[in-house]
Amino acid sequence: MKYTYNKLVRDKIPEEINHMKGRKATFRIMDDEEYAKELNRKLLEECNEFIEENSVEELADVMEVVEAIMKLKNIQLDEVRKVQKNKRNKKGAFDEKIYLEYVEEEKRNLNEEKELNKSWRKI
Repeated sequence: MKYTYNKLVRDKIPEEINHMKGRKATFRIMDDEEYAKELNRKLLEECNEFIEENSVEELADVMEVVEAIMKLKNIQLDEVRKVQKNKRNKKGAFDEKIYLEYVEEEKRNLNEEKELNKSWRKI
């Protein structure tokens, strides 16, 4: 039986599979462009798993992917924290649990409509 995954996995997964009796993993090493795309897909996968389980383990997986993206893009944690602090100072954090229901505008706002119609917002 052949099970097709076609997805980014942690470094030791093929080795684990190959040590199991009757199992053999076939894999390849990606170039940076494909790796970046697969990291984005993996981030969505891990975020969805976290949403399903809300566990520390799944949150750790999200963080692992975020750190891999940072490493690939040569982004330092202190740079991220600086941007985070600036955004927090400008727009606030999520401490007050504010849920925006709607905004009324006198004129049609195409930028607002485009933002609200993004496919990932439909989830």
